[in-house]
Amino acid sequence: MARFTSFLVFLAILSWGSALVNRPDFASDILFLEKQEEPSLDKRDDVPAGFVASPYYPTPKGGWSPSWSASYAKAHLVVANMTLAEKVNLTTGTGLLMGRCIGNTGSALRFGIPSLCLQDSALGIAATDNITAFPAGITVGATWNKALAYARGAAIGAEARGKGVNIQLGPAVGPLGRKPRGGRNWEGFGADPVLQSWGGVETIKGIQDMGVIATIKHFIANEQEAYRMDIPPHGLMKALSSNLDDRTLHELYAWPFADGIRAGVGAVMTAYNDVNGSASSQNSKMMNGILKDEMGFQGLIMSDWLAQIGGVSSALAGLDMAMPGDGSVPLFGVAYWGYELSTAVLNGTVPLERLNDMVTRIVATWYQLGQDVESFPEPNFSANTADASGPCYPGALFSPTCVVNEYVNVQANHASVAREVAREAITVLKNDNKTLPLLSTSVLRVFGTDAQKNPDGINSCNQRSCNKGTLGMGWGSGTANYPYMDDPLTALKLKAANVTYYDTDSFPSGITAATGDIAMVFVSSDSGENQYTVEGNDGDRKSDGLQLWHKGDDLIKAAAAKYATVIVVVHTVGPVLVEAWVDLPSVKAVVFAHLPGQEAGNSLTDVLFGDYSPSGHLPYSIPKAESDYPASVSLMGFQFFQVQDTFSEGLYIDYRYLNKHSIAPRYAFGHGLSYTTFSKTSATVTAGKAMTSAPPTRAPKGPAPTYSEAIPSPAEVAWPTGFDRIWRYLYPYLDNPQDITSTKAFTYPVGYQTTPQPDPVAGGDQGGNPALWDVMFTISVKVTNTGTVAGKEVVMVYVQYPTDNPWDTPIIQLRAFEKTATLAARASATLTLEITRRDLSIWDVVSQNWIIPVSSSKPFLFWIGNSTAGLTLACESLSKTCSDGRTPPVV
Repeated sequence: MARFTSFLVFLAILSWGSALVNRPDFASDILFLEKQEEPSLDKRDDVPAGFVASPYYPTPKGGWSPSWSASYAKAHLVVANMTLAEKVNLTTGTGLLMGRCIGNTGSALRFGIPSLCLQDSALGIAATDNITAFPAGITVGATWNKALAYARGAAIGAEARGKGVNIQLGPAVGPLGRKPRGGRNWEGFGADPVLQSWGGVETIKGIQDMGVIATIKHFIANEQEAYRMDIPPHGLMKALSSNLDDRTLHELYAWPFADGIRAGVGAVMTAYNDVNGSASSQNSKMMNGILKDEMGFQGLIMSDWLAQIGGVSSALAGLDMAMPGDGSVPLFGVAYWGYELSTAVLNGTVPLERLNDMVTRIVATWYQLGQDVESFPEPNFSANTADASGPCYPGALFSPTCVVNEYVNVQANHASVAREVAREAITVLKNDNKTLPLLSTSVLRVFGTDAQKNPDGINSCNQRSCNKGTLGMGWGSGTANYPYMDDPLTALKLKAANVTYYDTDSFPSGITAATGDIAMVFVSSDSGENQYTVEGNDGDRKSDGLQLWHKGDDLIKAAAAKYATVIVVVHTVGPVLVEAWVDLPSVKAVVFAHLPGQEAGNSLTDVLFGDYSPSGHLPYSIPKAESDYPASVSLMGFQFFQVQDTFSEGLYIDYRYLNKHSIAPRYAFGHGLSYTTFSKTSATVTAGKAMTSAPPTRAPKGPAPTYSEAIPSPAEVAWPTGFDRIWRYLYPYLDNPQDITSTKAFTYPVGYQTTPQPDPVAGGDQGGNPALWDVMFTISVKVTNTGTVAGKEVVMVYVQYPTDNPWDTPIIQLRAFEKTATLAARASATLTLEITRRDLSIWDVVSQNWIIPVSSSKPFLFWIGNSTAGLTLACESLSKTCSDGRTPPVV
């Protein structure tokens, strides 16, 4: 989400907006632009042949899923009695900086529905105080611990509720991590749809169990930050187009969204980019066809901030909520919806049926999460200022003053959750000669500015848009303010008596290394959102690539030339290249601490000094060279009119690509060392549901709410008598609504229709056909701690398709994983992992269904291990036998 908080930009927009809004013909110009230019937005330049965003109309109604029926029934009673103004009010944001939260809707106070507060981020409550700065999503992914993902989600949800947030803008499961340099990969959970799904699902459950609406984002295929947005005025340069085929869409990028919808997520946020040439905020195939029809999504779809590029077009394509409400440029007091949506309904351009579904989805979601209770607090903070009082509406030129911050502390015991996540994510990649764990008597010489907190102040850089001090999170809207930073240097000094720190990223001259000294080198690699450029990196890792920042490679090599024992600690948003130093004889240990949030110090020393055995595993592969990846996953540069980002590698990203081309990574997907050892024995596989090629036929949709389709009285959107307007606040009201007539036929998008589409065969309920989650095989494996210290182990199951499978499929694909509890030395535990119908299916683009390539003579193989490089135990689907010592199918 892009936020425009720079004071200079703010002043410029105010002055520009003032000049325009005072023009008498300004409002009519905006209406003209919307109605005349909107259809041309469907004309996209240079999208490669075969990548088509086919039209899908009308928008399927919500309310037919049994698990939402009670909430929709309550919403129906309310919406049936709403005025047009009340309906429009709930669908449209009040405008940028027009409320306490990052996003604020209008209200329907007659029915007890307040202005809804929408707030970032995916790792905490953004832009406020007395909260917890949790580890980032990529750190959660590195734990491979579903229970911890849930605990973190529940803690975020509790803090959101305590602050009065109705809709939390997380988790992020898009981007998936297709591009290793992608700027916001760190907000998600890893470069695999199954790992990403579980991170998203458990986070959603945690947030929503606290009564807060979770938002799964960004739909879909937003794998690069640069060129992600339209440059206004629309048509100067269009947002990057992510061009991907139907099978790749389903099997990779939509997979975690389907799981999130199945988990009951209340909101979906669209992306900035186009998909196959159609803007995400008005892409009818993606919103109407995939989300609402095939996946049976019952909640609301919102735009990312300022991603909406048309009014009628976005409404017809399935958008339900416009955020933050402004038109193409904020703070003008103009919108694509708001008063324009009132106009479009009155003149018949937008069917009242569509508006009714929009607002019903919003109200039903509010009921579904139980927010109609009196105990749900109103917002008690401001995302715009840290002062106790200030403008109620900072985006207005003149605003009344309010108490805007009540400084409510919502941290509870959440620091312990954050520390546990950060600790369990720590991934030891190398540990020669058992250099780790350290002793309290170890003599430590610490190098690198990443070892200590930012000397300018832990929150000195807006939305963490700098790389100074310990890197606990990337930058952008996915951040939260640190209440404190438990930095590694401070924690090291509490653990070891002899610690010397060199506050520099250049190796100091004149150092003499004594026998037994251990050099610890702290290095980092950062990225973030595109509205900031940090050290030449425009969100994506454009300048530094996959190299360490601040010449970290040179610092490590210099330390390795001086000291016999070097430990490298890396805080990073994703994979970094380590070839320049990882094989140096002095580099004995390499530790990836990922992005630990506020608990960077003690979580690290807990592992470094052996209080806990490391149990983190990589949520991505680390290649030996960036050229080991396909060229198609490189960052896209400037192109006239529209950047075309074609996903020509299809299903082959990360380990899938490396395996296909027999490229051995430096560290495999899932790699991670422990201080103990584990065995996996007594594996069994048991068949579940009978395996048929196609799933059972889906059930038809149930009934959805219906309303009168009579166009409401214009008086419903007339300004109330004596109404005190806030300048530039977005309202649903019109000056002369009685004068609204349909004087000219509107040019509807190509393919627009009002007749409902046939039920998709792959649909049937939230997430898709419920039979997709039928358990086809259950795998059981005994894990024994064969070492001398307590520890945890991860068991992963990768599926290999039958050798006579007619479809092109990756050699192996992660399909299930579980993590043990802490096992004492010599203790054992049995883990059970389930393989579903969808886990064995491919997406058939012809039948538009999930199909299992059933074979009578060739089995599926279920490879069991703790990384893609450690697979020797396998079970067969036909014989139901398991055996160890097999030759793995990948390098």
